[in-house]
Amino acid sequence: MEKIRISKLMAEQGLCSRREADGYIERGWVRVDGVVVSELGSKAYPNQKITLDKMAQRRQTSRVTILLNKPVGYVSGQAEQGYRPAASLISARTQYHADRATVRFDPAHLRGLAPAGRLDIDSQGLLVLTQDGRIARQLINDDSELEKEYLVRVEGKISGNGLKLLNHGLSLDGKVLRPAHVTWQNDDQLRFILQEGKKRQIRRMCEQVGLKVVGLKRVRMGRVVLGDLPPGQWRYLREGERFI
Repeated sequence: MEKIRISKLMAEQGLCSRREADGYIERGWVRVDGVVVSELGSKAYPNQKITLDKMAQRRQTSRVTILLNKPVGYVSGQAEQGYRPAASLISARTQYHADRATVRFDPAHLRGLAPAGRLDIDSQGLLVLTQDGRIARQLINDDSELEKEYLVRVEGKISGNGLKLLNHGLSLDGKVLRPAHVTWQNDDQLRFILQEGKKRQIRRMCEQVGLKVVGLKRVRMGRVVLGDLPPGQWRYLREGERFI
């Protein structure tokens, strides 16, 4: 059995992100089989027990995750081409009035707040922004099987076996897509449930079967739903609320 960097093991075990792990190791907040590790780059065997000091655990619980109903016209990440980032919508004024979280808004909650996954500029709906590397890993890790659900308005005439292909059989960028669950909701709206998120995936899938997307809204990520959160408003992920 080969030793692996402790920071990588911690990320794989869902304890934190690799960057956070390095910070905890530097502070002496990480133990391997009960022994404090404080040297960056240290390695351990995968079967060794890694634990976090109470200080690290306290820091993790103080980090927030925000659920935003992103409107069309905002980019998920950094500002680009004159468009504002979705994070610029987060303020005390735009917090959802029915937010039942016990935490109160603090400008410090904006520090290190990053989107966990993309939502195109011309799409709307549930966007997750978090300070917590554990949650980011759940949502955007390559091997994640977390479901993401979308309501998609379309125009055009679908090809004969188009619905079957949308569910399984299409490829993007030379790679076969994972099976999806796609159904008609009404005459011009489809429901997509995906376990991956390639760039503009739904729009490109629809183009392959003769459809044009004219509206796209993400309504769920894992167990967390958009619900009645109004466009441009946000709320905190509540204690006990989980994506997985």
